[in-house]
Amino acid sequence: MKKSKKNSANNSSLTEKFRKGNLFAAPCPSRHVLKHVCSQWGLLALMALRNEPVMRFSELRRKLGGVSEKMLAQSLQALVTDGFVNRTAYPVVPPHVEYSLTEMGKEVVEHVAKLADWIECNMPRVMEAQQTGGERTL
Repeated sequence: MKKSKKNSANNSSLTEKFRKGNLFAAPCPSRHVLKHVCSQWGLLALMALRNEPVMRFSELRRKLGGVSEKMLAQSLQALVTDGFVNRTAYPVVPPHVEYSLTEMGKEVVEHVAKLADWIECNMPRVMEAQQTGGERTL
């Protein structure tokens, strides 16, 4: 009897872990979301939309600087699919598409903004580490 209770407890914890997500497990769906939010273009798109409530594709592309049309489209599509960005397409010629943050996008951008701010504030330290190859001599 105790053995079955233990197995039941293990099954519950595995189910609970899967529901919550386990970033260290290879099949965890949270990894895909993390990849979308923390990718270079995903993070920059979120940051741009944080400052401008509504942006067209071409505005985003200019703002991000250096991103290809294909890469920006893929990044935005992932953020739309994950529920962080709204995509509104207007039936006109030429096509008119606008992007904005969802409520969940507004939440996640506050977290990635802290990371981006930390990176910007600590670039001198990072550059110093890069010059030395990150190695320390004892």
